[in-house]
Amino acid sequence: MIRDTDEEKVAALRAGLPATRAGIYLNTGTAGPIPTEAAAAAQQVADRELALGRATPAAYEELVARMDEARAVVAAVLGTGVDLVALTHATTEGVNLALGTIDWRPGDRAVTTTLEHPGVTGPLALLRDRLGVEIVETEIGDGGDDERTLAALETAVTGGRTRAVVASHVAWSTGAILPAGPIAGLARRHGAVSILDGAQSAGAIPLALDAIGADFYAVSGQKWMLGPEGTGALAVRRDLVGRVLPPVGGFFAATVPYAVGREALHADARRFETGGFHAPSIAGLARSAGWLTMTVGLPWAHDRAARLAAATADRLAATPGVTLVTPRREGDRMGTLVSFRVAGWAADEVVDALTRHVHAIVRAIPGLDAVRLSLAFFTSDPELDRVLRAVDEIARHTPATLPARPVIEFLEGRQA
Repeated sequence: MIRDTDEEKVAALRAGLPATRAGIYLNTGTAGPIPTEAAAAAQQVADRELALGRATPAAYEELVARMDEARAVVAAVLGTGVDLVALTHATTEGVNLALGTIDWRPGDRAVTTTLEHPGVTGPLALLRDRLGVEIVETEIGDGGDDERTLAALETAVTGGRTRAVVASHVAWSTGAILPAGPIAGLARRHGAVSILDGAQSAGAIPLALDAIGADFYAVSGQKWMLGPEGTGALAVRRDLVGRVLPPVGGFFAATVPYAVGREALHADARRFETGGFHAPSIAGLARSAGWLTMTVGLPWAHDRAARLAAATADRLAATPGVTLVTPRREGDRMGTLVSFRVAGWAADEVVDALTRHVHAIVRAIPGLDAVRLSLAFFTSDPELDRVLRAVDEIARHTPATLPARPVIEFLEGRQA
């Protein structure tokens, strides 16, 4: 499926990802496997805190240094300046922070799509319920038709007093790559703020945020950047960062500790940082994102994952009884998420069968009743072949007639 020259590199990298030995890891879209280096960095900080305490000047200086490191490597992943990156605790936090910069009034409108994650729809619903903001969810199908997506957004934006356009760069459900740059441009033409959810793009596909031009771009640390939970970042457009006020204040937002007010805020994206950062997790994020950029190599990782996803989508589309949900456009780069359905099976049943048969770590997508596979650079060809053969077998049966097989068969025959 992939060039033979990849095999040695994949095997070497998998040695640094212990979770890949516990099963066929195909759910990085939820949380990626933590690199040994990242876990060791986090543990080193935790051990130091345990032995020496967390309230010393040295502990604070260590946290600040690790935060600086994390911003730098996340900026490298995103393709933007380090001064434009603020650390957060989740994509959802970044979306909320961005929405909170807008002076909302009853009757204002926020435009989004029908493919959004609760990390977007939840904050928007609260704006509606608390402030009377009109939320318009544009119907864009599976997200695979850019012209349809942009036309639907254009219609919605011009139909009212639109203050923000909020959309995913990569849809968490169908895996479609939405036209991020044109969406940001559309919002700007209409005087609206563009807020993009990059949870399924940061670390997964090539990014150049400065070229995309989104006002705000929120990302997760625990998914494709392979960091700990409770980590993330918010990137802010350069000509916006120094003049927009964050919706909440905090210790790390100020240039001088204990200073308050507009004049005390950092001139860069750090003004969006509040507090409560877990030092071991920040160290882990810095090391995992650094491992991706310096050891794995992002261009190679992006290319391999895209080729795996394309091969997987083609094979699923050719499997009788299987419907490919992820849009597949000839010649276009695939994202790293591939979703599908099996006739006669609920998605949860397929997930259970794949767990029992080949110990695959996958997930179901509610609403779509689809199974989602997350394809990453560390996925081996034999693993993927095993999963796809299992899907073919599942499609030949019903849930009642599928033979039971113990997981041990996979464990004994597994290839690293």
